[in-house]
Amino acid sequence: MSDDVLDRWEPVIGLEVHVQLATASKAFSSSAIAFGAPPNSLTDPVVLGLPGALPVFNRRALEHAVRLGLAVGATIRRRSRFARKHYFYPDSPKGYQISQYDEPLCEGGAIELVCGGQRRAVRLTRIHLEEDAGKNTHTAGTTSLVDLNRCGVPLVEVVSEPDVRSAEEAAEYMRALHALVRYLGISEADMEKGQMRCDANVSLRPRGATAYGTRAELKNINSFRFVQKAIEHEILRQARILDGGGTVVQETRLWDGAAGTSQSLRGKEEALDYRYFPDPDLPVLVVDDATIDGLRAGLPELPMARLDRLVALGLALDDARTLMVDRDLGDYFDAALQARGDAALQARGDAALAARGDAAAARSLANWLVGDLLGALNRDGRAVADSPVTPAGLAALVRLVDDDVISGKIAKDVLARAYASGEAPDAIVEREGLRQITDAGAIEALARQIVEANPKQAAQYRGGKDNLLGFFVGQLMKASGGKANPQLASELLRKLLAG
Repeated sequence: MSDDVLDRWEPVIGLEVHVQLATASKAFSSSAIAFGAPPNSLTDPVVLGLPGALPVFNRRALEHAVRLGLAVGATIRRRSRFARKHYFYPDSPKGYQISQYDEPLCEGGAIELVCGGQRRAVRLTRIHLEEDAGKNTHTAGTTSLVDLNRCGVPLVEVVSEPDVRSAEEAAEYMRALHALVRYLGISEADMEKGQMRCDANVSLRPRGATAYGTRAELKNINSFRFVQKAIEHEILRQARILDGGGTVVQETRLWDGAAGTSQSLRGKEEALDYRYFPDPDLPVLVVDDATIDGLRAGLPELPMARLDRLVALGLALDDARTLMVDRDLGDYFDAALQARGDAALQARGDAALAARGDAAAARSLANWLVGDLLGALNRDGRAVADSPVTPAGLAALVRLVDDDVISGKIAKDVLARAYASGEAPDAIVEREGLRQITDAGAIEALARQIVEANPKQAAQYRGGKDNLLGFFVGQLMKASGGKANPQLASELLRKLLAG
């Protein structure tokens, strides 16, 4: 996006994110929830709104929503109410959606995120419970197909204040919320399966102005990349209209990720259009203090708390953020760090030295995990939970490197072999005799042979071509099968060549 647009116009963005809750059955009935089931096979009289069918609320959905509210610091309403939100689309057989309107379950709170190296919080307006609609599929012709399997699935809608100021920040907000619900175990949040979807309200105002502009809503965006692309596109679209003297129309627009553009879907409805009223078939939803206290006590370490802990350990912010975003990856790192711990330092009571050792170990482990092992897993499309190299195995390998038992080059080869075979890395090192040669006399003897075998290069080095030292080190490492300590080899070669 060109800087001149953002110099003139300030984006004002609010996000409404629907998150499918991880329950076995639907929000108000006993129908199962399963992705990929045959179309319209997971319905029942309640979902279809048949006469005489009465809804019964799913307690597990309530617990999941309260956990999220507690995690973001929201106020949990002790008495909330369900309402009927009326609209007439094919994916809603009842002609209304059960949602919450003027008495939502959670109010306030914030989502914390890191964007551009800076940490900030986006305030929340509310988190409320509702049921999902079905799914429309539009064919190439004039026919549309409706699958009601998703109809009635429990959701929370997380509504932010208009605090977001860039497309990049909106994408980071989505990543932060995605990580949070997965940490809490309340949703898989698989965006490809529609388990987390974003509606973005975007408006522009002149830089320095305080009044909001007219907003357009981008509907049902289902990936982090598309959230950023869609909002960037909408900012430019509105800027072109305003720069040309036109007026932005309040409307709902549909984002086409494949085409990279949006199109008008309908005029933006307001609350009055939905004719909300309390659902007469559902009682007031009461949450007592004992339930809230029990759910609060069961909260895990949250993503931003983990980020703070990893940074305090000495990790670079980017590495800490990578380990924070994926809970399984962070858990793997914690397990490896525990296995790697500097027990000898702790045993002799040298706390300061142990702390420095722990920090160095943490950085080294993070480098190997984020760089080498995660690279292999991503290449093969494997999750870290399925890694053939265990946390203890990676910790043992990194300790061998840090203790100069093997070189980094050999360690990379050992890791690749361990990844392919599932064998413990340290077992490979011992079986293959890959420990580094650290005996100065043995390395010096090899160094003399290398220098004597390359008199021309030695003369050039002594004549001022210092970069030839790398040539001699390479030859020595080759002659030692990669086992010579490279630092010691470099030092001894430098002395020999200087003489």
